[in-house]
Amino acid sequence: MSSDTQPVSIREARNSILAEIGEGVTLVAASKRQPDARIEAALAAGQRVFGENRVQEAQQRWTDRSGQYADLQLRLIGPLQTNKAEDAVQLFQAIETLDREKLLHALIKAVEKTGAPPPDLYIQVNTGDEPQKGGVSITDLADLIAATQDTYPGRLVGLMCIPPADEPAAPHFALLKQLADAHALAQVSMGMSGDYALAARLGATHVRVGTALFGARET
Repeated sequence: MSSDTQPVSIREARNSILAEIGEGVTLVAASKRQPDARIEAALAAGQRVFGENRVQEAQQRWTDRSGQYADLQLRLIGPLQTNKAEDAVQLFQAIETLDREKLLHALIKAVEKTGAPPPDLYIQVNTGDEPQKGGVSITDLADLIAATQDTYPGRLVGLMCIPPADEPAAPHFALLKQLADAHALAQVSMGMSGDYALAARLGATHVRVGTALFGARET
């Protein structure tokens, strides 16, 4: 697909996704490794909520653009190392991948040191109990929720998950919504390009869509 057709194509893809997920569900444009032309096309189409996987890539992409769009919202949807906490709290309005108390403490210190407005937090839940994947275990979730609500100067607003690739997503989406409801957390971030419509039907408030919006990532 040529760069000349990208703005129209991305606009049409965005409109289609928004129609599928319905009102009340936020489309988070997962912009990992997308070229500038596609980012500009998404912005031109009206997209203002973007999810980034890496702090450094997000800094390079958004530092100059942030001042151009007052309603821009940046969300960290990839894993966060504690040594990047200061950069993260100054750049993102939401961090979706809190999964351990060590990271919670690093974020608290980062907010205190930088004076940045504390980003909204989501706890990532390892619903598939996969040892190689980030996310707090279901058995430890309540303790991390309590610690966050007791100590974090900002808001814990919801839960996030990435279901196992080799299992049906629906049970994991239903479980995450059940856990969020049980802990009175209003927001649920789940669903990606292959299953965002399913996630929306099962209670997602945010879906993280990359390829279905932008096209295949450039390697």
